[in-house]
Amino acid sequence: MPQKPQSTAKQLVLVGGGHSHAIVLKQLRAKPIPGLEIILISNTRFAPYSGMLPGHIAGFYSFEECHIDLEKLAKTTGIDFIVDEAVGLDLQKNLVFSTKSQPIKFDFLSVDIGSTPATLSVPGAAEYAISAKPVPQLLEKWKQLLTEILAQPQKHWHLAIVGGGAGGVELALALEAHLGKLIKNPHHLTLHLLHKQDEIMSSHSQWVRRCLTNILTNRGIQLHLNQAVSAIKKTSQKKIISCESGLEVECDEVFWVTQASAPAWLKEAGLTTDERGFILVNDKLQSLSHPQVFAAGDIASIINSPTPKAGVFAVRQGKPLYENLACVLQAKPLKPYQPQKQYLSLIGTGTGEAIASRGNWGFGPSQVLWWWKDWIDRRFMKGF
Repeated sequence: MPQKPQSTAKQLVLVGGGHSHAIVLKQLRAKPIPGLEIILISNTRFAPYSGMLPGHIAGFYSFEECHIDLEKLAKTTGIDFIVDEAVGLDLQKNLVFSTKSQPIKFDFLSVDIGSTPATLSVPGAAEYAISAKPVPQLLEKWKQLLTEILAQPQKHWHLAIVGGGAGGVELALALEAHLGKLIKNPHHLTLHLLHKQDEIMSSHSQWVRRCLTNILTNRGIQLHLNQAVSAIKKTSQKKIISCESGLEVECDEVFWVTQASAPAWLKEAGLTTDERGFILVNDKLQSLSHPQVFAAGDIASIINSPTPKAGVFAVRQGKPLYENLACVLQAKPLKPYQPQKQYLSLIGTGTGEAIASRGNWGFGPSQVLWWWKDWIDRRFMKGF
């Protein structure tokens, strides 16, 4: 019997279902690349859209409204989809290792797995805190907490958020907004926000920082500034947050929303990374050390144009990533991507209002800004 001819198609493996890869799939659906086989590996079928997550926790959006169904998107794009967790790479043999599947061969690889809060340096954080990422675990813990609160309406709940960046502040406001409706007695809910710096949201303007500080305090959220958490311990009843200053905060649950970090296996594979383990890429979103590897979103650090770990950049890198993957697969010159120096943030307050922040400018809170943000987010999700 004659042997089946070996496929000459190039193999592209996408690791992670982040915003950039979701847009790559959308672009591939509209404009397929000939002679290409694609596999998407993601640790979850449903990829969360970060722009709507605080609104989901505040109660504005259902799970379906703020998640992209990667399996459905992959099927409409005509690519193979595997639910699995990538855990390693062999960059000599061009293999991806995962927890459940056989090693997967690639000609080109693109990584968009997001980031996770750095917890390993704080004893007890990984064991006793609810990490903001990965999002599926956060939402599962949130669902469990809601069930417990509904079952114990008379209990006085103490919750803490560690991290006073945009993510921590939006989470605190969303938690207060949702739980304030469930817990009828306002004295039965105490929220703490701990931050190691002397002001929250240091990457935003003074006006935005002051405005959000006032909103937090007016809504009864206890701010603990200049408080670096040194440990989290667990007793039979409570979790205890210990700070370097000597402050201790007792609470029922701790949400951890600190500086982003990357999994160790990327650096261990031999990829050139920055000091936090993120893949260093050039302005074509291509690895500095391995030209067959691309990266986008939070997991990538552009060598000459560093950007904050914010969803807006992951979204905007999607189309340039698709274009450069198409170019490299067709042996064409790659195109440089230049991220914007300033970007508009619309920060939800959890109560149907939002604050606009861009550079040194800020405005709000305003219902009109929330309606605008809601329209932008829903329009983005409709594309999938």
